[in-house]
Amino acid sequence: MTAIHITDIEAAINYWRGQTPSLEGAALPDTTRALAEVYAVMALARAHEIDESAMPGAALTAWLAWFDSTPDTPCIAICSTSQGDDICKGCGRTFAEVQHWTAMRPVEKRQVWRRITQEASAWRFNKYAERAAEKKT
Repeated sequence: MTAIHITDIEAAINYWRGQTPSLEGAALPDTTRALAEVYAVMALARAHEIDESAMPGAALTAWLAWFDSTPDTPCIAICSTSQGDDICKGCGRTFAEVQHWTAMRPVEKRQVWRRITQEASAWRFNKYAERAAEKKT
């Protein structure tokens, strides 16, 4: 199952709230509302993930636009998989993830980002965190 985690839905909502804030007492903009409806259904069902195929079209489009605003790769240009490691010491991705990254769909990439962020064992999360932050700007 290729699923979108609720924290990514929340991040996308916050992104769109910043892009198109609603006026006090006014309805939410379409993008924010589409994502908020998905978030509400997930919260009521106590679901942590929603399958990509179950996302309504407007919500998926809004989520993909948010995804496009995020860094594409966790790479910090220190790739130990090229030296034979199964898991890169720099970014935390597996050799297969590094190798197939450009062919992966956005939801698959976000699943990898979530895993490596939770593990926080790669250099991007400790000794080279400042360097990774500089690459974003």
